[in-house]
Amino acid sequence: MDIRALAEKYEGYIIEQRRWFHAHPELSWEEFGTTDHIQEELEKMGLEVHRFEGRPGCTAMIYGGKAVPGAKTVALRADIDALPVEEKTGLPFASENPGVMHACGHDNHMAMLLGAAKILCEVKDELEGNVKLLFQAAEETCFGAEYYVQQGVLDGVDAIYGQHIWAGLEAPYLNVQPGVRMASCDNFTITVEGSSTHGSTPHLGTDAIVAAASIIMNIQTIVSRNNDPLNALVVSIGEIHGGQRFNILANKVVMEGTCRTHSREMRGKIEPLLRRICEDTAAAFGAKAELKYDAFPGPVINDHDDLNQIAHDAAVKLYGEEGIKEMPRVMGSEDFAYFMDVVPGIFGFLGSRDAEHQASNHNDCYDVPEDVLKRGAAMHAQFAADYLSAKAPK
Repeated sequence: MDIRALAEKYEGYIIEQRRWFHAHPELSWEEFGTTDHIQEELEKMGLEVHRFEGRPGCTAMIYGGKAVPGAKTVALRADIDALPVEEKTGLPFASENPGVMHACGHDNHMAMLLGAAKILCEVKDELEGNVKLLFQAAEETCFGAEYYVQQGVLDGVDAIYGQHIWAGLEAPYLNVQPGVRMASCDNFTITVEGSSTHGSTPHLGTDAIVAAASIIMNIQTIVSRNNDPLNALVVSIGEIHGGQRFNILANKVVMEGTCRTHSREMRGKIEPLLRRICEDTAAAFGAKAELKYDAFPGPVINDHDDLNQIAHDAAVKLYGEEGIKEMPRVMGSEDFAYFMDVVPGIFGFLGSRDAEHQASNHNDCYDVPEDVLKRGAAMHAQFAADYLSAKAPK
C-alpha cells in the first residue's frame, strides 16, 4: 500500500475539511455541530459512528480485511475543541463564531484524521487488524480525555497514536521522538484567611495579603530547593484576588496557579510540599491557608520502545530520514496522557512554522501552511498499518 500517494490523492479533501472546521469552531464540551459534521463525513465513508449521550465527540471502527482472531486494534485520536480567542488572521475562512477560534490547531487535527480515515478505508482489505478513530472533545479543559477513558473508549484497544500540529517545529517536519515530550498539568487554589482591621492599626488584625505574599515567595523553594535542578519544574501563581479597600487589612486572599513537570516521581511530591509550605507560612503570620489541588494529565512520555520504533520507521517510510526533525521537550501539557495511562501510546508532532507562519499555538493569528496536512494524515495511517502488521498473529 502506498500511503504517501493516497495522502497526496486526498490532500484537497483534507484542506477542505480543515477550512470548514476552522470557520466553525466550538468551545470545549460544546462541539455538537463539529461532531455532527464529523459523523456525516465518516458515514459517507461507510463507517458506523458511535456518539456519547449528552456529550460531543465520537468514535468509528475500520475493520481490517486481514484481521484474524487475536488481531490487534490501534486507536488514532484527534481533539476537536477551540479556544475563547477572537481571531485576527484575516483568512477568508476565518471563524464565523465571534470570540471563538481554532487557535491551537485542532481544526487541522480533525481534518488530518478524516484524511487518514479516507486512506485507511481505501486499504482496509490489506490491514492486519482494526483501527479505532477517536474524535475527542474538550482537550483544552485539561481533562476531556478522562471522560472518554471512563466511557470505555479504550476497551479492546492495544495501542494509541496522537499528534499535534506545532508552531515550535519547522514545517513540514515530523517529530516522533522517544522520551519526555510534554509536561504534566496540575492546578491549585490557595485560600488565605486573616482578619480585617483599619490600615492604621495593623496590630489589631491579621493581614492575609502579607501572608499570601510570603506564601508566593516560599513556594518557589519547591523548585529551587526540593527539586533536582536537572528536572524541569515550574510552580506558578497566575491569579490573586484579595482585599476590600485601600485602608483595610485584607481578611481573605484567593490565589490560583499551576504546576508543570516532566518527572512522574516529582509530580507525586508537589502537592504535599505545597500544602506544608502554605499552611506553615500562613500560621507564622497568625493566618490560615487552605489548598485545593487538582491533578490533571500527567507528563506525555514516549517510553514504549516498540511503538517508538514503529513510529520512526513509519515516518521514514513516508518521507525519509530527512523528513524527521528533533524537537526539544516542552512544558505545555496534553490530556492525551490520560490515554497513555491506560494503554501503550505514542505522541508525535507536525511542524507548522515557516516564513509566512510565525505565530504560536494559542495566538489569535495562528495559521498553518496547509501543504503539511497531508503528512499528518499519512503519518496517522502509516503508523496504524505498520503497528497492525508488526503485531499481527504469526
